[in-house]
Amino acid sequence: MAKLYFKHGAMNSGKSLELIKVAHNYEEQNKPVLIFTSSLDTRAEEDTVSSRVGFNREAVAIRPEMNVFDYVRNVEHKLYCILVDEAQFLNKEHILQFAQIVDDLNIPVMAFGLKNDFSNELFEGSRYLLIYADKIEELKTICWFCDKKATMNLRISNGRPVYAGEQIQIGGNESYIPVCRKCYQSPDLNQIEH
Repeated sequence: MAKLYFKHGAMNSGKSLELIKVAHNYEEQNKPVLIFTSSLDTRAEEDTVSSRVGFNREAVAIRPEMNVFDYVRNVEHKLYCILVDEAQFLNKEHILQFAQIVDDLNIPVMAFGLKNDFSNELFEGSRYLLIYADKIEELKTICWFCDKKATMNLRISNGRPVYAGEQIQIGGNESYIPVCRKCYQSPDLNQIEH
């Protein structure tokens, strides 16, 4: 029986790398997958999932008006799994459509993304994945400043923490670092080398 999975983690927890690994494992057994990513993530090419360690995969970019259920239903070959990168940027309708893919088409969906933004508010896609996912898994990484588990994303600009602003600002290591709760509140600014 297919399930909807939400695999979340702070920045640098290996979400995109894990997605690429899962795709490889399916395809190595001749089991086709379909990879989606949000069109909002512009760090790489629009139709690409890219990991920080240099691996890339072609993907279908999800735009706000796209109906992913209709897209998947019209794929002409059997799909063994749907993989979704940057799921935090999706809207409620997309999450409900992925749940419908699981329930009506019996195809497992693994969504990867951030749970919370730099101000520790849930993203829309993450909020609805937390509600509708059959299985939720945290991908772990360590705090930039100490040896605790990172659960938050600290936005930085010119070597200083940023706690207010627009929710979505696309960036990588130059803009965000993974931190624990304590270091989020009191980061050691001497360790920020950006």
